[in-house]
Amino acid sequence: MRSAVAWRWGSQIVAQVIAWTSTIMVVRLLEPRDYGLFAMTQVVLTALAFLNGQSFATSLVQADHVDERRIGQVFGLLLLLSLTLASVQVLGAPLMAAYYQEPLVADMLRIQALIFLTVPFTALPTELLARRLEFRVQGKISMAAAILAAVVALTLAWLGFGVWALVYAPITGFVARAVGLTIAARSLVKPVFDFRGAGDLVRFGGTLTLCQLAWIVQSQSDIFIAGRAFDTHDLGLYAEALFLTLIVTGRFLPPINDVAYPAYCQLNKAGKSIGPYFLRTLRTVLLITAPVYFGLALVSESAVLVLFGGKWVEMAPIVAGLALAMPAMALQIVCSPATNAMGKPGIYLRNNVFGAILFPASFLVAIQFGPQGLVHAWWFAAPALLLWTLFNTLPQVGLKWVALLRELAPVLLANGLMAMAVTGITYLLPPLSPFATVVVEGATGAVTYLLTIRLLWPHLIAETWSMLRPQASSSPAPAGRTTSSADPAAA
Repeated sequence: MRSAVAWRWGSQIVAQVIAWTSTIMVVRLLEPRDYGLFAMTQVVLTALAFLNGQSFATSLVQADHVDERRIGQVFGLLLLLSLTLASVQVLGAPLMAAYYQEPLVADMLRIQALIFLTVPFTALPTELLARRLEFRVQGKISMAAAILAAVVALTLAWLGFGVWALVYAPITGFVARAVGLTIAARSLVKPVFDFRGAGDLVRFGGTLTLCQLAWIVQSQSDIFIAGRAFDTHDLGLYAEALFLTLIVTGRFLPPINDVAYPAYCQLNKAGKSIGPYFLRTLRTVLLITAPVYFGLALVSESAVLVLFGGKWVEMAPIVAGLALAMPAMALQIVCSPATNAMGKPGIYLRNNVFGAILFPASFLVAIQFGPQGLVHAWWFAAPALLLWTLFNTLPQVGLKWVALLRELAPVLLANGLMAMAVTGITYLLPPLSPFATVVVEGATGAVTYLLTIRLLWPHLIAETWSMLRPQASSSPAPAGRTTSSADPAAA
């Protein structure tokens, strides 16, 4: 488990550092309008992605026995779905361009349809490798693909390709990852299009597909609504602010779910309670994400100037506002593996359906107030969805609200003291450059937070470290033991 966490999370961090470095360099070469156009196409890609078959591949995780026929059935289903989605996107591209009143969107969508053709060659090997918690090779392939995509993005942006740098770079990364994973997992099998006997695959995967549909409605509704109401400049500012604030929840939490899901599966099969482990996961996530997000809110203007440059300074208040809502989203995201591992994907579906109603409704009301209106919608919707999710999840894992609040309260108090310290130093500082301001305020916040935890609640650091540090096993693991795979929420 520790090896899986180290490789899955560690490789994700390295890949993201590569992507961030490329993004920061590329964003200085492109304009907000380019990112606005790209955000429009991402809504379409994400909306269709819920049918890409990843959830059906995930059914291999729960199965006690997987044979060549079952793998062939999954591969055949993935091929059919990927070809269908690519065709739908190509044919529907003109309609989406007309909706956004941006003709270039149609050309971009036609090229981006290639991404769907890589799905069968990433989804299947990913699940087969993750079934045995083999994340080392996945990590290496992901890092190599990230480097290749970053080089393509930077090269094309430097050569003046504009928004097309954002189109071709991810396609390059997807293709590289598909080739690498297929070779590593040796998953290039003969597809089976006879789906008799695959009822359990369809039922489990179908439920998770509905969950994904609800999640996509929730997560993409703001860009879909804003794409019609904002000009491309304002949409680009909001989209990049959202990208910056979703880095932790969208990039660093899925690896936790990837490992938590098979771990919870093993605990559940062994008849052990998931509750204590689930509670510790929530506390660890808040312990790490809350200071990052609250700190970003406090230094947002200087951070935007340092990372993106002066032409993006209008993005700063949007970043600050969104960052305040993200700790709630971080906790909500890591809830689904627990109930899915217990064989209750209906709870995950119920939570996502609630979010799919709550978020679009909030955005429709708030859109008249511009980008800041969407920020205020996040302030309402994110905590509400978290409360709903916990209301449905805690009884299933045998936890009470009092126990949860007792675990999370120290982290919230430490963040409050950190915010007070950063606010105080801001008033005392003379005028500094944006970089110096980020360094001084960031260091003040980090030191205050760590000292508070270390002095008042030292057990939090000790317990968190004990979860992650390598330990020698007292006895070897049983040979041939199979484990399970990634949380479908991270798909």
